[in-house]
This record gives sequence, C-alpha cells and structure tokens, in this order.
Amino acid sequence: MVTLNLFYREDGELKRLMLDAAQVKELDRLWNELLFISQEPVELVDVYEQLMGYASQDRADLVKSFTPMRQPIEARAAAFRHEMTDAEPLQLAKLQAFAARAYRRPLRPEEMRELNGLYAELRRDDLPHEQAFALTLARVLVAPAFLYKAESPGPGAGPQPVSDAELATRLSYFLWSSLPDAELLQVAAAGRLHETETLLAQTRLMLHDTKARRLAEEFGTQWLHVHGFAEHDEKSEEVFPTFVALRGAMEEETILFLADFLQNDRSILSLLDADHTFLNEELAKHYSIAGVAGPQWRRVEGVRKHGRGGILGLASTLATQAGASRTSPILRGNWLSEVILGEKLPRPPKNVPLLAETVPEGLTERQLIARHSSDAACAKCHMRIDPFGFALEKYDAIGRFRTQDAAGLPIDAATKLMDGTPIDGPDGLRSYLLNDRRDTFERQFCRKLLGYGLGRSVQLSDEPLLDEIQAKLAANGHRVHVAIEAIVSSPQFRDIRGADAGDDGE
Repeated sequence: MVTLNLFYREDGELKRLMLDAAQVKELDRLWNELLFISQEPVELVDVYEQLMGYASQDRADLVKSFTPMRQPIEARAAAFRHEMTDAEPLQLAKLQAFAARAYRRPLRPEEMRELNGLYAELRRDDLPHEQAFALTLARVLVAPAFLYKAESPGPGAGPQPVSDAELATRLSYFLWSSLPDAELLQVAAAGRLHETETLLAQTRLMLHDTKARRLAEEFGTQWLHVHGFAEHDEKSEEVFPTFVALRGAMEEETILFLADFLQNDRSILSLLDADHTFLNEELAKHYSIAGVAGPQWRRVEGVRKHGRGGILGLASTLATQAGASRTSPILRGNWLSEVILGEKLPRPPKNVPLLAETVPEGLTERQLIARHSSDAACAKCHMRIDPFGFALEKYDAIGRFRTQDAAGLPIDAATKLMDGTPIDGPDGLRSYLLNDRRDTFERQFCRKLLGYGLGRSVQLSDEPLLDEIQAKLAANGHRVHVAIEAIVSSPQFRDIRGADAGDDGE
C-alpha cells in the first residue's frame, strides 16, 4: 500500500463566484507560500516514482496510465526549482530587513557585510540555501545587538541625548515591553522623535494601542507583586478546592483593570477608589456578584457595595498576601506598608517563631497575630503593619468577602493605626489612604513607574523629577498619562552619560 499526503486546490468556484480580485490575489499568495514551505512540486516527483515502482510490479495498465504524467510533473518541478532559486536573493534581503527590526535600528554597513559574507561562505561550503539561510538567521538571533539594548554615548563627560533609534527602543520597551513597530521606527529614522511634541504624540498613540496591555502585564502586576498569579500554587486544595480553577480569571481581572486604567488615562487615585472591575461569570460567582452571565469579560460598575473596586479588592492581591489555609494580616499589612506606601521596614529578628498554619481552636486570626506580636523584639514593626492587615480581615485567603472566619467567629476589622487613627474595614482603610496618605501613595506609584521606565532603581538625583511629576498630577486631575509623559520627556529618559564620564558621572 502507498499512502500519499499532497495538497490539491479546489477553490476555482470560490474564486469565481465569491472573491474579488484582491481576495483572489491574497489566496494565490497564501497558496504560493504553502508551496514554498511544503515544496509539493518537488515532492510530487518522488511520489510519482513510488507509484511507478509500485505499478511496474504487476500492473501494466497503471504504468500505461501513469507514463503520460511524467513530463508535466517533472516540468512543473523544474519550474518550481527555478522559482525557488530566483527567490533566494529576495529572501536574503528579507533576512536583512528582519535583522534591522531585530536590532531596532538600520543595519550598519559592516553588519550588512558580515551577514552577506556569512551566507556566501556557507554556500561555498556546499550548504543548500535553506540551511545557509537558517544559520545566518541564527547569527542574527545571537547577536549582541538583538540580545541587549546597547546604546552608544558620544564623546564628552556630560549627559547627551540618545539617538532617535535608541529613544524609540526606550519608549517601546517602556510602554509595550517589545521592540518598536514600523511607524515608530519610521519617525525615528526621519530624525524627529527627539522633538518633544513628536515624542509625546507617539507616546499617546502607543498608550491607546492594544499593545499597551503589556504595560499592565509587566509593570502593573510586578508593582502589585502578583506577576504570574495564574501559576500561584500555595493554597491548600483541601481548604480552597475552587482556587486552582479561578487563578487565571483572578489574574485576568487584575490585568484588565490595570490596562483600562493605563490606556484610558484614569486618575491614579482610582487605583484605590474605583467603583468598577472586570468580571466574567465564574469570577462574579466567586465574589457573589449577581447578573454576570457567560465567559466573556465585561466592565461591571457599582462593585464597592460587594467589597470590590480598586487594588484593595482584587482577589489576586488578597490571595497573594495570605497563607495556604488562612489569612495573614502580617503579610497584607507589610504589603500595604512597603509596596503601596513605600515605607522601609527593618528585617525581622532572627529565630522568630513561625505562626501556625491553622488557627488554634478558640482563637481568632486576629488574636493569634496579637499573641505573636506581643514579643518586644517584634512589637514595634507589628504596630505599624498589623492594623493595615486587620482592616482587610473581611476577605478570606482567596479574596472572598466574609463576616465570619472558618470557625464561625465574627470578623473584627476595626483597628487603630500606630498614630491612633481609627479605621474600620476596607472602606475605612481606603478612606485613610485617599485622605491621609494620598501624596505618599501617589509618589510611591510614580517612583515605581519611573524606575520601570528607566530600567534602573530610582536615585536621590531623581527626587526633583518626582516632585515635578506630583505637581503636574495635582494640576491635572492626577491622570496617569501626565506622569507617563513627564517621564518620557525627562532628561533621565532621553539622555545618556557621555563616553568620557567617570564612574561617578563627573
């Protein structure tokens, strides 16, 4: 038995009756690409020889039927080989164009010569075009220009503007976590990207592109310490059997909320006081929010009455800062203090006993923490962080709103901060952050955004820029695009130290 797997077009009537000229051209182009990948005309010659070998054994009638096919099949294969040979220079030119995209700038003459020389040398060593092309492509993908965002400072010691191509790379990796697109490269090649208005115009266009979701995925989730939450595996399946199936939805809610915030130029304060979130049916059920049917995601308003809205009500943040079987006011309080407010806390003393994974019978979670925090060596820090965590005790370890703990004991989310300020539950905490710590919260967000945009830690010399950003935010409704535009137009984002600068920058 001979089994064949060939491609055969049967789209004549489709082309004649349903497609216009442009669609026919596109369909033919796709078929031609398929032929180049499958090399079906050449493969058909081998298939024909197999059939003839099978038929010649005892089927003279088949030999007679197949013989007239030889010449058309071989002629088609010869024409196809000629077409492939003619296409080799075009494919090499495409490889060079790809290298320019991969390097995020036009190829230098020496780089062009290197790639052409490598390909020519491989062909002289009797490698076929496909192998020589693949090895030359591999050379592009291991080149330092592709692997690193290298920048070339000019002479001198003082700060100097980066090139337009380098600025395009900085901007694209900040907003899109990827290389610049054709439009941005075109603006850079024209030498216009260093103009402030052009730079800001490109920034606005990029922020409204769907690729700006990557800023939410990479910056936003890392800032909140929930990056890769869909792989979170630190919950007890016995205690929380529904968690594994919900992890992906919890992560998607976070990304959609942050992407909406970043792309639609919302107030930075809405990160705390938003009255909306993004839900599908399974996550809405987890939150006990009715009226959301189907797997599709949609924006849902009026969620504060369900304990949602803003980063304090996201299941991803609440579940990450909790234990495997119970909540953890310490983790949540520490997260609020260090991540959200940027406070520096000392390291815990050595040999601090670990808390039990399950709350002993007769104790509430809060009482367990109070017993642990009574140690004199721990009390000072716990006085700062525990009240934040206590205010979030109305959420269980996977982010569900509750009025009783696992033992049926009532949840007490009323507490006092270290300075004596009373707060009660998530709403009290949100109000405190918005009214008493608004500037601290906003500055910490801007500090993290600036560090991400610059690709380095924020330094003392960046503090004046943060002051400038906060002043602009206060004058412009705290809109996040104000902060982003201030970052990309800053000297820190646009300049590089000169080649003659010492290690101290002087």
